[in-house]
Amino acid sequence: MTTILEVAKKAGVAKSTVSRVLSGNGYVSQETKDRVFKAIEESGYRPNLLARNLAAQKSQTIGLVITNTLYHGTYFSELLFQAAKMTEAHGRQLLLVDGKHSAEEERAAIQFLIDLRCDAIIIYPRFLTIDEMDQIISQHKQPIMVLNRRLRVNDSYCIYSDQHESSRNAVNHLIEQGHREIAFITGALDSPTGMERLAGYKAALEQHAIPVDERRIVLGKWALTNGVEAVNTLLDHQVSFSALVASNDDMAIGALKQLYTRGIGVPEQVSVIGFDDLPTAAFTIPSLSSVKMPLGEMIQEIINRLLSMLDGGTLRQRKAYPASLILRNSVTTGPFYR
Repeated sequence: MTTILEVAKKAGVAKSTVSRVLSGNGYVSQETKDRVFKAIEESGYRPNLLARNLAAQKSQTIGLVITNTLYHGTYFSELLFQAAKMTEAHGRQLLLVDGKHSAEEERAAIQFLIDLRCDAIIIYPRFLTIDEMDQIISQHKQPIMVLNRRLRVNDSYCIYSDQHESSRNAVNHLIEQGHREIAFITGALDSPTGMERLAGYKAALEQHAIPVDERRIVLGKWALTNGVEAVNTLLDHQVSFSALVASNDDMAIGALKQLYTRGIGVPEQVSVIGFDDLPTAAFTIPSLSSVKMPLGEMIQEIINRLLSMLDGGTLRQRKAYPASLILRNSVTTGPFYR
């Protein structure tokens, strides 16, 4: 393996000159830079990035921690696309690290990025508690921002959309259309987002004095097949429902397919709403109504905040980003009465 000393000898300069060229610190003439870069190319030298980051105190990288159980699906593809697009626009590299399957592994992933001297870190947590995240942020000097969770102590270090409120609003819309028998497909119940959306569903029913019937709540885990299974469970157990809310669009699309297979008209007999407003939602038959999360705006804000902190700026507390109910053909447009 070629060393920096060998590069210096090949270029006819001191080792310290090669270091200055690589770090961008200190003056080096263009002629000398050209000789150093030519020597690097000819020798195949690869600089030790960690050592260079330690010396420069910056790496031009932003880390992102997401547990691997969340990688599948269009929603997280969009999240990664938006994050990569934003970091590239600001001349930074995005590093994705797996938070795996526990709070301890999420914490280890954050520490891994800190050890790599990432300039800043974004966490999309699934297992770490709010108190644990507040503690992590307070303990490290690198800017660390939390996506999709609301913190108590470090309010300025989180960007989120109120999942409880957006779910409550979606169910309220169905109630306003005259629906009283509303079924609900949950997300994974070890997911904070899944729990908040379920709580919002129950809150809307309670707000209108509609009893919560546990038979109309079917457990799901975000997959298309969960929507199919949920519809079969409801129909096979002869549970009546005139509307169905699924905790994400994948499950809602699965439900649409199975309602059609079982001869149930949408929206004539059952109205259906999903979450996340995936691009495919507008192309289902009928087109799927969905709660649109402002993902692009949230990613833009979180990266802008990180860059502001890196430049020595101050942060202000921001309210939750509101979601929007996008109504399409899967929901009746007028009052529904059975």
